Amino acid sequence: MKPQLPRPQPPIFSTALQRLRRGQRSTFLVASGLSTAGSFAGLTAKGWLLMHGNQNPLLLALHFAMLTLPTLVVSGWAGVLTDEVGSERVLIRAQWGLFVAAVLAAIAIPMSQGAIQAMLLLASTLGVGIASAYELTARNKYCALLVERPDQLGSYLTSFSVVFNVAKLVGPPIGGLLLATTGPFAALALDAASYLVPIATLLWLMVPNRSAEQRSQKGQQASMAAAWRLCGPGLRRVLVFCALACLVGFFHPGLAPLMASELLGPSPQSLGLFTSVIAAGSICGGVWLQRRAGSLSRKPGLLLGASALVSGLAQVGLGLHPHGFWGLFMAFLIGAGSACLLSGTNLIIQVHSPQVLRGRMAGLGQIAFLGGGGLSGLLAAGMSLQTGLWPSFVVLGSLGAALGLWELLSQQHTRLA
Repeated sequence: MKPQLPRPQPPIFSTALQRLRRGQRSTFLVASGLSTAGSFAGLTAKGWLLMHGNQNPLLLALHFAMLTLPTLVVSGWAGVLTDEVGSERVLIRAQWGLFVAAVLAAIAIPMSQGAIQAMLLLASTLGVGIASAYELTARNKYCALLVERPDQLGSYLTSFSVVFNVAKLVGPPIGGLLLATTGPFAALALDAASYLVPIATLLWLMVPNRSAEQRSQKGQQASMAAAWRLCGPGLRRVLVFCALACLVGFFHPGLAPLMASELLGPSPQSLGLFTSVIAAGSICGGVWLQRRAGSLSRKPGLLLGASALVSGLAQVGLGLHPHGFWGLFMAFLIGAGSACLLSGTNLIIQVHSPQVLRGRMAGLGQIAFLGGGGLSGLLAAGMSLQTGLWPSFVVLGSLGAALGLWELLSQQHTRLA
């Protein structure tokens, strides 16, 4: 008896699958944007609650550190796990972890107050930080399964920077409005509910090209040390420069509530406005980078050096004259420079590394910019207690500008293959 061969799919089903794969990139972007907007609404609420009544920059810096410093510990594991078991599995599990951590913050409002509530909010942010390390690592590698051609990857990766910053633009005002009108519970509940959107999208709407994913085998070659060694000197320099630039210049997310309070006033709406101005700058920087992703990804010195220089000079300008429209314009430039630095680093290390290393390279990137940023917040907060908020901006901004200028001049002719 002759074996039966599988029937070819009718053309209508093949065409529908192609359309779904073309549209799923936009679907995934929208789902991620909605989730991120809810996250920023929740972070705005948490930051305002922690600042309310004490004006302690160290507590705010600790809140930001809880979000970013876990990357120093878990990003390595996240990268290794993503390359071993597959990006889709890690991504879905990470989204559930984000949901559980956000629910903890929401239930902390009616169930506690005072110091206990502050501890629960910080614990929630710590959980979000740990889960985010896995989510960001897996998502970077997952994106390669959604594009039809390799040359589409750079533009698609930088699209997430634009969507992220659009969410950062609308999320804080939503959080501030909910804080002022209905209280913090609504903002934190929105944060938790928003994570259900990407979970549903990943489970029911996405059709990634799973056969395109390359997984590593367990052993020495599957380690973070192997990824660091195999990625080459060009990408290692990119990671080191990003870490140094973030260490001296990526403190504004942690100190945003205090900066907004001194620049615009202590209300939640002021915090929402200030964060939105930074986000508007980030959007402009992200759009500029997206349109030039192909050429700029080959010029790391130009892209990253110029980004650090712009951000550093803006921090100096804000520290010297923290008033009104000028202060908001400097905040806009800080957002633009920071977005290009972070998104540019991620673009370069993903596009120019082998597919089998991309999970671990994403983990190394997170260690560089989020780990450096968490330490930067603590450094800026400590300096603020000694010298004041704005003088610390001048000192750290000057260091960042000098670092960016040095990279720009010394690496302006460097090209990656």
